Order: sequence, then structure tokens, then C-alpha cells
Amino acid sequence: QVQLVESGGGLVQAGGSLRLSCAHSGIIFSIRSMAWHRQALGKQRELVASITDGGSTNYGDSVKGRFTISRDFAKNTMYLQMNGLKPEDTAVYYCNVRSFTSWDDYDYWGQGTQVTVSS
Repeated sequence: QVQLVESGGGLVQAGGSLRLSCAHSGIIFSIRSMAWHRQALGKQRELVASITDGGSTNYGDSVKGRFTISRDFAKNTMYLQMNGLKPEDTAVYYCNVRSFTSWDDYDYWGQGTQVTVSS
């Protein structure tokens, strides 16, 4: 059974930092990429950052220069270091893992962790 367990969310003042973690287990196919998405109340889910199996990263425009995505292969864990947090970063943050076979890709999602930034 595939499990993605997120942690590290919480309440922080503007300008502060948080580090999110996503530990995965049970994925039997190769992983193509991992990503963090977020969804604020009343808004669509958006990509925050992604990292490929080869280590290439991509960031949403609103978080460039403030957030850093990384992976620890030995621990099957992905991280999102968030610095310089702003009230507009308030959202539920979701971990995503995309694995693949020769015939299809598979997306797995965590349950989400709330990040709230106060002004």
C-alpha cells in the first residue's frame, strides 16, 4: 500500500520559516518526479516546486528565491524549505509522487498539511 505522509506544517509569522517533509513508502515502480502543490481557500491547486529523479528542480514564480525543494533518497523523503514566508503562502500543501512504468505514469498524493502565515 502506497503511503505519503506529510509533516512540518503549522502557524508562523510573516518572514518566518518552515520545513515540510514528505515520507513515502510502498511505491514499487520507478519515480519520475516528486513535487509540492498547494491549494489556498477558494483557489485552484498550484504547483509550488518539483524535483526530478535526476535532481532537476522547478519552482512556481511566486516562491522562487524563497523556497527550496530537496530529496533524501536513503530516507525516501522529500523536503520543502520555506523561508521568507508571506501571508499569501497560506494554504494546504500536498506532496505528490509520480512513478512510471513503460506503459503509464502513476500519481500519488499525500493528505495535505496546513501552512498558515500571519501578518
